[in-house]
Amino acid sequence: MNFLRSASSLALRPSSHILTRRAALPATSFAVRHLSDSTKKTIEDAITQNKLVVFMKGTPHAPQCGFSRAVMQILTVQGVDMDNALKSFNILADEELRSGIKEYSSWPTIPQVYINGEFVGGCDIMLNMHQSGELEKLLLKEGLIEPDIEENPRA
Repeated sequence: MNFLRSASSLALRPSSHILTRRAALPATSFAVRHLSDSTKKTIEDAITQNKLVVFMKGTPHAPQCGFSRAVMQILTVQGVDMDNALKSFNILADEELRSGIKEYSSWPTIPQVYINGEFVGGCDIMLNMHQSGELEKLLLKEGLIEPDIEENPRA
């Protein structure tokens, strides 16, 4: 039973240790490298120095695609302070970052969300985690949102 739970967990939320494994290319193939050392450093500094990082199209207050907008709406509904708790990068403003973040995470789509240095996923995974309650638990655990406190608790 634990194995099934673990496997389904991996299907919903990629883990950075899984994503860092890359398939070996056949000797006849070649790989195009988009990730420069400076871009890799920018990404690593961002995800290690900030609890919540989103690589997106646009900005948190002006997303430029529906998936980036959906992630911002999910974080807003969850109670994330968009001005202080979130570090975002507009990948449309930097082509090297746009291709580099995809190589860094081995994840082909934008937006990409990192919490406490770990790649969480994109829009679909954030939506699944939001609907299941897993995202709220993670955000609470990492101190990115405050717990709900009833104003008039009944005794």
